[in-house]
Amino acid sequence: MYFITFEGIDQSGKSTQLKLLDQAMEAAGVPVLSVREPGGTEIGEKIRELLLGVEHDRMDAWTEALLYAAARVQLVKEVIKPALMEGKIVLSDRFIDSSLVYQGMARDLGVDRILDLNLGATGGLMPDLTFVFHLDLTLSRERLAGRGTAEDRIEGEPLAFHQKVEEGYRRLQEMYPGRIVGIDGGGSVDEIHQQVVAGCRERLGLEL
Repeated sequence: MYFITFEGIDQSGKSTQLKLLDQAMEAAGVPVLSVREPGGTEIGEKIRELLLGVEHDRMDAWTEALLYAAARVQLVKEVIKPALMEGKIVLSDRFIDSSLVYQGMARDLGVDRILDLNLGATGGLMPDLTFVFHLDLTLSRERLAGRGTAEDRIEGEPLAFHQKVEEGYRRLQEMYPGRIVGIDGGGSVDEIHQQVVAGCRERLGLEL
């Protein structure tokens, strides 16, 4: 079945839209499974704690990249590939594109090196369709401040880092136009949901 991923900077609305698409598929009788990165497995959740803990502020960029890849391969082997083989549509809150942007571009490790690392680790698995939610950085910071919870290690990076991430997602969209659908995350939740549903219909032939 299909593997659909949701990407974007913090507070861009990707997680909300994933949940809405999951609900729409359930209502339509489509077998679906939702996962998140990093995490989704016992090992992955422990790695998530390492990656996002603010106490690990001295983490090297390559350590970060390798930990994300490790959590990802565990999720692919334990959850994603088995679900796809069962005929389910898998929705993932982040996947390989996050590493290409955050580590490959924003951390300057190189997109090709990060891509090779992750393709080798996951057996070449790539999404069939990716939604990238673009959002003005000021609005992203405002939403984050109003969330009511403390920032994690990645969220707490300087503004310049998050600007590189947003620019990186736009570059990635240009690199993979056949797979990536860019959406303005500043619209209403319902408007954005309708764009996601339309993207699934136009790109994958899914009627929801």
